[in-house]
Formats: sequence, structure tokens, C-alpha cells
Amino acid sequence: MTSLTDSPDRYGLVSRLFHWGMAALFALQFASAAAHWALPRENTLRDALWSYHADLGVTLLLLVLLRGAWGLWNLRNRPTETGLMGYAAKAGHAGLYALMVIVPALKIIGSAGGTRGFSYLGLQVFPAQDAAIAWTKTISDWHGTLGWILAAVVLGHIGAAIVWHQLVKRDGVLKRIA
Repeated sequence: MTSLTDSPDRYGLVSRLFHWGMAALFALQFASAAAHWALPRENTLRDALWSYHADLGVTLLLLVLLRGAWGLWNLRNRPTETGLMGYAAKAGHAGLYALMVIVPALKIIGSAGGTRGFSYLGLQVFPAQDAAIAWTKTISDWHGTLGWILAAVVLGHIGAAIVWHQLVKRDGVLKRIA
């Protein structure tokens, strides 16, 4: 039977559901951003994909916080990498988690001082301001740039898993998270 919690040999069911579920949601999020950037303004696909971008971003932020808490709770039981690659893995994961929190947080802060306001799943979180607050606009402007950096880090994460762990080391890391 599959354990819910992590062990030194394998990630538990909860960690794996967080990992792969969030991977799928991030793929949708990056697809919505790419369509918004690449497709013309009056495009049905662009509009359809963009329509869920903000709600999905907040959902992902909440999931990242839950996943982080779950990971900390299981920290002693998790599979580990040692040596230089262990440090690189820890730094890479710390950067990944930091960006997964910072990117949506910047947009939420920016929206708090913006003229459009902010809602989540139809519930108003911040009302629209009569005039935009300049510093929140500046913060919000970093959302897109850091979002693309997050996408690059995610691709690096995938590349490291496939190239380093699967093809070079053949250490079974993908089996532990699959």
C-alpha cells in the first residue's frame, strides 16, 4: 500500500499529488501567459486561456504554501541528495519555491493598488482604486519578467531530472516521485 507521507526511499502519495498536480496547473498557467503574449488581442484562444490566469495564479500560490508546509512536515523523511549536487538541488528547489511565492504575490500587491481591483473566484479581494498607487504598479511590473524566469527555472528542473538523474546518474529519482 502507498504511504501518504514521505520516506527516505520514496515520496508519499500527498507529495506526489502536489508535485504532479501542480506541474499540470503550472503548464496551464504558462500556456495562458504564452498565448497572451504571442496571440493577437482579438483572439478567442488567447481570451479563453487568459480568462483563468489570475484565479489559477492565486490557486497555485495557495497550493505552494500548502505544499511547502507539507514538505517541511516531512523534511526528515524525504529522499535526499548528498555532496555538491545535493547543495545544488537544495538551492534550485529553494529558488523554485521562492519564485512560486514571489511571482503571484507581486501581482496581488500590484492589484491592491491598481485601478481594476482584484477578485479571486468571483469574490472581491481588493476594490479598484480611483488612481493607481505608483509603487504597487512598479512592483506589479516585475510579475511578468519573474514569471518567465520561473518558467525557465521549471524547465531547468525538468532538464535536471531527465538529463542528470535519468540519463547520467540513473539513480531512480523519477521513480521516487512518479
